Amino acid sequence: MNKRKTGAEREEQAAKYLTEHGMRIVERNYRNRQGEIDIIGYHENFLVFVEVKYRNTYDKGSALSAVTAHKQMQICKVADFYRYQHKLGERTAVRYDVVAIQGKEVIWIKNAFPHIYVRG
Repeated sequence: MNKRKTGAEREEQAAKYLTEHGMRIVERNYRNRQGEIDIIGYHENFLVFVEVKYRNTYDKGSALSAVTAHKQMQICKVADFYRYQHKLGERTAVRYDVVAIQGKEVIWIKNAFPHIYVRG
C-alpha cells in the first residue's frame, strides 16, 4: 500500500475518532505556503490544530516521537496564518493536539505542545 493512501486512511480514522469524542471538525488538510495541518476543529471551547501520525510498528520509533520540534514550529506558523485568514483574534483559545496511531491503537494527546512564536 502506498504512503499517501495509508496516510489518508489514518487521517480518516483519526477524524472519526475525534468526532466520536466530541470534536467538531471544520477543516481537513488545510494548506498554505508554510505547510499543512491535518485536522482543525473545535473541542472544549478551544480551536484545535491536530497533527496525525501513524506508525505500524516501533521499528522507526513511536508515532508520537515523529512530531519533532521543527514540525511543531511549522504547525504553529500555519495555525497563525489560519487564524489571521479567518479573522480569529488573539482571544481565541488555541490548542495543539496530536493523534498518534501506533498499529491499531489510537492515542489522542490533548495540548501536546505549546504555541511556538516564530518571526517572519
